[in-house]
Amino acid sequence: MKIAMFGHKRIPSREGGVEIVVSMIASRMAALGHELTCYNRGGHHIGGAAYDEKKEKEYEGIRLKTVPTLDQKGLAAVTSSFFASMASSFSRAKVVHIHAEGPAFMTFLPKLFGKKVIVTIHGLDWQREKWKNGFASKYIRAGEKMAVRFADEIIVLSRNVQQYFMETYGRKTVFIPNAVEKPEILSINAAKERFELEKEGYILFLGRLVPEKGVHYLIEAFRKIETDKKLVIAGAASDSADYEKELYKLAAGDKRILMTGFVQGEILGSLYSNAAVYVHPSDVEGMPLSLLEAMSYGNCCLVSDIPELTEVTENKAAVFEKGNVDSLAEKLEFLLKDNDARQRYQNEAQAFICKKYNWDDVVKETLELYQ
Repeated sequence: MKIAMFGHKRIPSREGGVEIVVSMIASRMAALGHELTCYNRGGHHIGGAAYDEKKEKEYEGIRLKTVPTLDQKGLAAVTSSFFASMASSFSRAKVVHIHAEGPAFMTFLPKLFGKKVIVTIHGLDWQREKWKNGFASKYIRAGEKMAVRFADEIIVLSRNVQQYFMETYGRKTVFIPNAVEKPEILSINAAKERFELEKEGYILFLGRLVPEKGVHYLIEAFRKIETDKKLVIAGAASDSADYEKELYKLAAGDKRILMTGFVQGEILGSLYSNAAVYVHPSDVEGMPLSLLEAMSYGNCCLVSDIPELTEVTENKAAVFEKGNVDSLAEKLEFLLKDNDARQRYQNEAQAFICKKYNWDDVVKETLELYQ
């Protein structure tokens, strides 16, 4: 099949979960002999200029095309999606797969040109703090409605979101979750050399520094407990520079808190492989790849009690009450003190998550939907 995809920032990239999903499914589809074209955004990498890469034309059998992008908050997704939808409409693709609610506003364009259109809802983006007000909120809501009206099929990543679409629009959706690969467990050496960390000597959060990820809860909770372990916040802002500044202020004065900025490659693997506890304190989620990855590395995980996270972890992770700093501090302190409980979660995490969520299964189900 000839397939086009857009809605991500760029691949190959770890700027967010959408980018990882597109890379994983598109590369596997290309390996099966399908013709994939992915439309990348222009503009800068969220990790800063140091991570800006040249405009690649091919990645693991996928044709890459960079579309014009107005690189400003709230406009990058709008402009890149418009040009990607135009390009895919005039392409030879028979199926156009759009990722995320904002880009889904353009669903009608490829439909006008006779394409079959699939939309993946990676989360209810209008709930995210940075998009709650003004034009962006209205645009994302409109994108959701466009997907409901024009998409041939809608993929959702959680049963909770599936229920939302049925109750709100009477629209049936298809549940195809994200997945994860079993990684190579790395030594502490890379993280020790760069950040002076010791094996199981730190608590880890990894992700975009945006309000709905709840990193402020984690910093506040960590400062409430007595521990000689460090707190590592690994990630960068994404249209959320003011929030990032707030986090640095919250962390100021506590030498145990380390803000690493954007990480990838060996450093990323080393951080995942050697944490004492991985914490995912989100208020709003789709299906976070970072949580799946943390479990795949055999981490003891602590997550907020929102359905999008508890559906993933089942009983293989500890849970605290969403938005409750005291609850988070209490559970975190318990896991740090109770070595047996922490070890139990570590022992069960990897085998459970890698069996439950497999990329080959995701690709098979997605291709069947295209068919």
